[in-house]
Amino acid sequence: MKRFVWILAILLPVISACQPAEPQVTLLSNEPMTLDLPVGIDAPPPVPEDNPMTPAKVELGRQLFFDARLSSDGTVSCATCHNPVMGFTDGRATSMGTQAQVGGRSAPSIINLAYAQSGVFWDGRAASLEAQAIGPIANPIEMSNTHENVVARLNTIPGYREQFEHVFGSPEVTIENVGKAIATFERTIIDGNAPWDRFMKGETSALSEEATRGWELFQNKALCIRCHAGFNLTDNQFKNIGVGFDGPEPDLGRYDFTGAEGDQGRFKTPTLRALRYTGPYMHDGSEKTLEDVIEYYDRGGNPNPYLDEVMMGPLELTEQDKADLLALLYAFEGEGWMVTAPIQLPAE
Repeated sequence: MKRFVWILAILLPVISACQPAEPQVTLLSNEPMTLDLPVGIDAPPPVPEDNPMTPAKVELGRQLFFDARLSSDGTVSCATCHNPVMGFTDGRATSMGTQAQVGGRSAPSIINLAYAQSGVFWDGRAASLEAQAIGPIANPIEMSNTHENVVARLNTIPGYREQFEHVFGSPEVTIENVGKAIATFERTIIDGNAPWDRFMKGETSALSEEATRGWELFQNKALCIRCHAGFNLTDNQFKNIGVGFDGPEPDLGRYDFTGAEGDQGRFKTPTLRALRYTGPYMHDGSEKTLEDVIEYYDRGGNPNPYLDEVMMGPLELTEQDKADLLALLYAFEGEGWMVTAPIQLPAE
């Protein structure tokens, strides 16, 4: 049954974008809602005061997330690069936008993005989920549209105008409210109740022997916990771990946004949840498998003048160590983040 639902999730964004439904909308409650958090997620996600979560806003954001009409040529939606079946990534080393344009970075997962701090995107250039949600619309190699064009088009769709009036008090679509709706939907994509979560709550049998040894390595010999800490397994900081510095023109990451000396090659520490589905790995997709990722850290990454101090050189992991760490990485996978596309989208 789960496989059938996931097949629907990968197909419906295309079907829905090509065949919008008749303009009939079921309006959900617009009263404030509380998320039912899974085991291991210790706090609700922070929510801006000017963008409270409601069921109606979540559903509006879900429709916009899967609607390719936000792109210039109607071929790319948020879900194109952030497909639920692939852990809200796209399975590519670097993402592809309209007109088959290929970008320079891998699509980061949005699982548990609700807990992002210190900026969103690999380089942290977006200050909030709301800002992140509308950024790709105007990116020339992603959706290659303009905010003005998107607003004008959505304002011609009765089903969207009806929902915007219900959720925001006015039928007029604005780009700010598009961002608020999509961000609200993204805040519901939360992974928890993983074997590791249950283990941390006292269920010692939740982890296999291999994963238990992996957890010991994670905290000590491998010191993964220096960056991948807390219930979301990230410090929300930016690090240069050497990825790409074995090439002639490495991506300088956060430096291109801040211009600050020392930010060269720094990228956001991602969560380690649902890793089974989010490969290839690293900001450039250069590591195809989790085994490759472990090997990368074991050899100490690629030397460069800005390498972060967390990269301590070769770890000298044994083959058993590597297998145990791999078992732990799989044990970080929980549930609650799988969603399906809307069966229907409002028609123009």
